[in-house]
Amino acid sequence: MTRQDDPQISAIELAIFIARVEAICQEMGAVLRRSALSPNIKDRLDFSCTLFDAEGELFAQAAHIPVHLGSMAWAMKGIVNKGVDKGTEWQKGDVLVMNDPFLGGTHLPDVTLLSPIFCGAAQDQQLMGFVANRAHHANIGADTPGSMPISTRLEEEGVIIPPTLIVRGGIICQDEIDQIISRAAGDLSGDFAAQMSANRVGAARFEALVGNSGEQFVRHAIRETNNYGERLARSLMQTLPRGTWHFTDQMDDDGCGTENISVSASVTISEDGIAVDFRDTAEQVKGNLNCPLSVAAAAVYYAVACILPAQTPACAGAFRSISISAPHGSLVNARRPAAVAAGNVETSMRIVDVVLGALAQVLPEQIPAASQGTMNNVAMGNHQSNDPWDYYETMAGGTGGHPQAAGVSCVHSHMTNTLNTPVESIEMHYPLRVREYSVRRGSGGLGRYQGGDGLCRELEFLERAEVTILSERRKQGPWGLAGGGNGQAGANFLDGKPIPAKCQLSVHPGQVLRIESPGGGAFGSATSGSSGEPGETPSKSDKNRP
Repeated sequence: MTRQDDPQISAIELAIFIARVEAICQEMGAVLRRSALSPNIKDRLDFSCTLFDAEGELFAQAAHIPVHLGSMAWAMKGIVNKGVDKGTEWQKGDVLVMNDPFLGGTHLPDVTLLSPIFCGAAQDQQLMGFVANRAHHANIGADTPGSMPISTRLEEEGVIIPPTLIVRGGIICQDEIDQIISRAAGDLSGDFAAQMSANRVGAARFEALVGNSGEQFVRHAIRETNNYGERLARSLMQTLPRGTWHFTDQMDDDGCGTENISVSASVTISEDGIAVDFRDTAEQVKGNLNCPLSVAAAAVYYAVACILPAQTPACAGAFRSISISAPHGSLVNARRPAAVAAGNVETSMRIVDVVLGALAQVLPEQIPAASQGTMNNVAMGNHQSNDPWDYYETMAGGTGGHPQAAGVSCVHSHMTNTLNTPVESIEMHYPLRVREYSVRRGSGGLGRYQGGDGLCRELEFLERAEVTILSERRKQGPWGLAGGGNGQAGANFLDGKPIPAKCQLSVHPGQVLRIESPGGGAFGSATSGSSGEPGETPSKSDKNRP
């Protein structure tokens, strides 16, 4: 039964609609995972799936990768309006590919496929929205295996794909696909096909939803989803105290000589909503910790989403009351052609820390201590081998303790929502042997609610390889809150000897790489009373850390 003649929507119907469109995104993810070839996608689940309306506003997503989803939510309007050549309209069956970080991407390995959704009779097709997915490819054409180099310019990080149609009106543009694959010097075709399959399934399911419910009803439901998200967000804002709170943290280094890099946020809560200002953050650096504003926005969206009511739909409306400003040329709003490979994975995590650090002064009974604050990126491979290979992984750590419980050990947190690559998958696909995969006992901060522990992973090389490590929190561990202790800093070793947080190495068979990830900070001092009241929290004027 359609609702074409009655666009009014009840609360129950809206809840059902939100669940149905989220289920479409979840099914897209299942298709992508099941049909992809690379362990990075099928085992680590480094991908995200979303739905946008005809203007490019997010109205549904699956619970995938926050840095993917938030950056698409920030930038998709520009992408859908500029995605095809000037004067050319979207067509049913189109597929657009892109990875340019300065046009709404994150970093080059994250490749986005976008497809328009049309509904209605063949002679009167109407653009209803877009389906998109973003997935991380371990080889996107960088000189170093894993495509996560210690870089100083964007061009060093791989192939830059501007918005490009690889399917036009249902016809595959094989020349465009072949050109991208040849420039990337890797076999992307299998994972590209998986991404296209996910979009086809998403579009088909949404077209069926429109066919069952009616075009007018669905358009109204999309608007109401975003309006509902906005109402829930603004209702929370009305309960928060007015004022400005500051928080500053530091990143270890950029791998190119710059150390103790400041990330600073001022969070202002007013009747208009939440404004986050990064004016005191460091200028962009020579290394690749820089990030485009879309990545900074994703981190802010995530941090604020953590305090929204649980029933808030993941939609653009929930973020309408958030404003973000950062100087052009700063670490969190870098100028092209700044290197950005680690900005997506490392700086985004530190942005979350500083925004939550500021919010902890507003909501001391809700915000947890810092989680590990890094993704512990390890990229490696051998392009000169008889059987060339690329391996990339982010490794889990401890989460922060919070006012109700201890942190969780050995999980991915905040801007990553991936999995650790299973031992069986590593040893089946790569010339590596996993010698240890264990909990790093005692690495979480001490306090009333302890931080979660990090992990230890040892990899023995069975053939020569080139290795890149991009990691953080190797100097100072994640901070505790309310008198809780800091988590232990992470550490990297080769054959038992310490190696830098960011480095490129040539290794030989028999050598062993060991990664020890940070534990989370603790919440509350160990001597806190049984009432559960936290210790002192930072003052409104504190510009350092809890």
